Amino acid sequence: MTPVVTTAQGALRGRTDAHGITSFLGVPYAAPPFGPRRFRAPAPTEPWTGERDATAYGPTAPKAPYTPPFDALIPETSVAGEDCLNLNVWTPDPGPGAWLPVLVWLHGGSFSNGSANSSGYRGDTFARDGVVFVGVNYRLGTDGFLHLPGAPDNRGLLDQLAALEWVRDNIAAFGGDPDRVTVFGESAGGMAIGQLLAHPRARGLLRRAVLQSGACHHFVRPETARRIGERMAERLGVPHTAEAFAAVPLPELLAAQAQLPIDIAMRPDPAVWGEAALNVMAFEPVADGLRLPGPDLGVDLLVGSNREENRLFMVPTGRFHAITEERARRGATAYGVDYDAYGQRRPGAEPGELLEAIGTDWFYRVPAVRLAESVPGTHLYEFAWRSPQFDGELGACHALELGFVFDLLDDPDYLPMAGEKAPRDLARAMHAAWVAFAATGDPGWAAYDPAGERTTMVFDGDGGRAEADPRAAERELWQGVR
Repeated sequence: MTPVVTTAQGALRGRTDAHGITSFLGVPYAAPPFGPRRFRAPAPTEPWTGERDATAYGPTAPKAPYTPPFDALIPETSVAGEDCLNLNVWTPDPGPGAWLPVLVWLHGGSFSNGSANSSGYRGDTFARDGVVFVGVNYRLGTDGFLHLPGAPDNRGLLDQLAALEWVRDNIAAFGGDPDRVTVFGESAGGMAIGQLLAHPRARGLLRRAVLQSGACHHFVRPETARRIGERMAERLGVPHTAEAFAAVPLPELLAAQAQLPIDIAMRPDPAVWGEAALNVMAFEPVADGLRLPGPDLGVDLLVGSNREENRLFMVPTGRFHAITEERARRGATAYGVDYDAYGQRRPGAEPGELLEAIGTDWFYRVPAVRLAESVPGTHLYEFAWRSPQFDGELGACHALELGFVFDLLDDPDYLPMAGEKAPRDLARAMHAAWVAFAATGDPGWAAYDPAGERTTMVFDGDGGRAEADPRAAERELWQGVR
């Protein structure tokens, strides 16, 4: 029997696989953000009559491809079309009354790449384990995050809020419980959640959140956002206005969008690029300051990072062994931490190894710890399994945990980074922890207590082990550092 559900906008016709998992793909949660709606807040989608086919992925947000060597490590999925504000649903029980926990996925990609349509982000493994899964496509790059006078900032975040409102209003029809919604995301997706936690519109839309390799600390201030927008306008040769940018042909806009991070990397001057000079991210949420949530947040949190995140950006490019001590020291100074103190804790380490550890802590680990410190009851994890790729030097790098969280190690999206012999038991353990957290708020280990043992679940080998404050001496080096 063909599965059909009825949403507030109309009926959807999905597909049920041989394992009894039903999917509804390319479901619009907002109107196409083009024409008169370009660079505007998301508008409600128009209702339809009859049954809308939801058996194929919808369009993805416009984006430039990853540059080499990352294009071979992080496969991209692109579908042309303007109706790109859509989402994908997998459910074990398509019908009201099941009241299953819900997981809403926000993909990463530096706010300029990625999509929910990647095969590695399909939700059938979560549905298999009793969860309704929703993957969200949202605007990226210029359309989603560039500051443009005459347009609202953070349009990509507004898209995510619109998707969460769609979930609240419609997920019961797919068997989900709108009062048990967990939002989870990795990298830019995790950073987006960090901003959503402070957004007044998000109150009541989520009960739990998982922030993987991204927390609340990375954003650009309004003045920096203005300067980045002006630089983009200069490159395009147009006025820095929403109207002028809307008239730029899309291929030309995407080419300039892809060049902007390269411009920052070639001249990482804070006087020119502000906060973006440190992380080389041209597109980030705009915020007037750091707003860590407090004890009254009312949202269960699971946060964490990978042990060697920055190896993804240093090993495949050949920079890992090419970094000089002078360059590593300059980097540590820019991050605000003592280079020699790291060297004392890692005797014999090359400059590139020390800079990688410092950068990983600054960008990923310390923000996760600080978020856990600010919200009592938060659960903290670290992913430590080391990939055998690149002669074992890729390590526990950025994005490596995704195949484990989704329990999809055989998917082609994950093979370039994890290889063919990644431990299945570790994937089952990590995936089960995410499912348990979505269902109950307890992933299976003690919450992080900054006044106590600082319990951290370390995922490595064939499972996980709880550790008390791993690498405490390095964590303490960041006290007082922004």
